[in-house]
Amino acid sequence: MTHDSTDFTSSTAPADVVRRQYLASAAGDLAALRGTLAPDVEWTEMAGFPLAGTYRTPEGVTSNVMEKLGQDWDGWTAHDDTYVVDGENVVVLARYTAVNKATGKPIDVRVAHHFVVRGGLIVRFEQFVDTALVRDATTD
Repeated sequence: MTHDSTDFTSSTAPADVVRRQYLASAAGDLAALRGTLAPDVEWTEMAGFPLAGTYRTPEGVTSNVMEKLGQDWDGWTAHDDTYVVDGENVVVLARYTAVNKATGKPIDVRVAHHFVVRGGLIVRFEQFVDTALVRDATTD
């Protein structure tokens, strides 16, 4: 089944909401990205990741995660490729690509993201990534 753009942009289906978040992130459209997040969102970057911790509020997520990734990495992109949906749970298998600005070292690392979507908004996010590969790219 295909969706026209109006259906996709207004859909509250969990996978559509998550996909809009990835598209907004890739486009650098932080306002659109914030529009996919619940006011009380909990966004957790994995322990060992450079931005490890849990961030709350859409502004907290974009300023403490997306903007910092843009400051430290050239071309930071999360390439989403496989979605597994179970009700409000969406697990996305993806990969990160970027080049660290300080070292010039690239990354191309597989990741898994777990989203919980309620009422058409992301209420929870948890990242799973090989933090050693990311850390290696940040050190000389």
